[in-house]
Amino acid sequence: MKISVIIPTLNCQNAIGLLLEKLWNQTIKPLEVIVIDSESEDNTCKIARKAGANVIEIKRKNFNHGGTRNLAAEHSAGDILVFLTQDALPRNEYFLENLIKPLEDPKIAASYGRQVPRDEAIPTEKFSRLFNYPPEDKIKSKDDIKTMGIKAFFFTNVCSAIKKKEFYEVGKFPDNTILNEDMILASKLILKGYKIAYVSTAEVLHSHNYGLKKQFQRNFDIGVSLIENDFILKYATAESEGIRFLINELKYLIEKKQFLWIPYAIVENGSRFIGYRLGFKHKHIPLFLKKKLSMNPNYWTKGGD
Repeated sequence: MKISVIIPTLNCQNAIGLLLEKLWNQTIKPLEVIVIDSESEDNTCKIARKAGANVIEIKRKNFNHGGTRNLAAEHSAGDILVFLTQDALPRNEYFLENLIKPLEDPKIAASYGRQVPRDEAIPTEKFSRLFNYPPEDKIKSKDDIKTMGIKAFFFTNVCSAIKKKEFYEVGKFPDNTILNEDMILASKLILKGYKIAYVSTAEVLHSHNYGLKKQFQRNFDIGVSLIENDFILKYATAESEGIRFLINELKYLIEKKQFLWIPYAIVENGSRFIGYRLGFKHKHIPLFLKKKLSMNPNYWTKGGD
């Protein structure tokens, strides 16, 4: 299988060199690495080119989570598209080999790997990664929707692999989406009858210590993306998953004796929930306010509705 790795970038000169070095040293080497850059103001593009990546430069105002990745895919030569973010660092040289292994099964259209939190991650962030990326592999299909709910559609472009044929068969990522382009694509694959693999041995270091404001904004955008792709909601809702997350997070913090983080976890989950519900109701919110509530204000400038 020929692999095209696609990485959207912005001002990541301190990370891109090591990331590309890790990719070129994999046991299964990629055919190409495509860096699609949104007007970085540092040496990201220069470092990427020197390290052997194909660099596509776009205007920052034209960046979109779905459309930008689609553009890079159109320039790819591989039959497997591996999507990474600029801050996701493979933990070892077997990352690509493990990530694409399930795709040998004709029924499996896509796979995603495990995100391991960085050492500096706060306790709530460490739990979030453990909750969403456990140490056990999982194959998900349409049959899992009843038992897993919206989690059956969970998928992430932080580190994922998708067969190009199936990628185009379901219409690629949505060209204009505020967030969740990965889940939208995964839901279309699953509803079409394909399976998706979670590969716990395909590990990357990746975590964010978002504050309450960022958590609110991110979940506002999640709410917007789900209501604008409400076909997903016919099969599953996110609220019950949020309750399960909070209960398990409190158990985790107690087990780890991180008692001082319990109030923060409760407030953080409340912030997420309020942001998510407001995102659902965004059509009733004035445009100027949506830009403030969102993590992606450019989306609204370009005519998001």
